[in-house]
Amino acid sequence: MNEFKKDIQSKTNDVIDSGLGFVFSFVFFFVIFAIGVVFSVIGQ
Repeated sequence: MNEFKKDIQSKTNDVIDSGLGFVFSFVFFFVIFAIGVVFSVIGQ
């Protein structure tokens, strides 16, 4: 058996981890976009 399959660091599902990574990155870029829109509206 593979050596790395014996000693698993994280037993959580990879789909959940990748989904959380996608959600956090989406929220991060949405916050940057919202800040830009706010400054654009204030600057008019």
